[in-house]
Amino acid sequence: MGGGEKFQVPDWRSYKVDGIKELEKLQQMLAARGLKDPWIRNDVWRYTKENYGGQWRNAAISLGRGLKWAVAAMAVTIAVDKFISKEADHGQGDHGDH
Repeated sequence: MGGGEKFQVPDWRSYKVDGIKELEKLQQMLAARGLKDPWIRNDVWRYTKENYGGQWRNAAISLGRGLKWAVAAMAVTIAVDKFISKEADHGQGDHGDH
């Protein structure tokens, strides 16, 4: 059936929080409150070079994903508002808004 290479699931023990400043800071903040996150290693993959380009790169990617839809929605909203306003003004005559 093909399908290319078989996906190999990495061993969970290969993910270490040591050396990742963001996660180390999170651990320190939790420890200051007497807390510990046993699942923090599940976020290590997010900070590897292949997946993490830094805060600004990730912000730009997130902004890019939503900005086009926001601009389109704003344009439709403005167009509908102008159309409704024009219809309302047309029906009012010289009386204006009351």
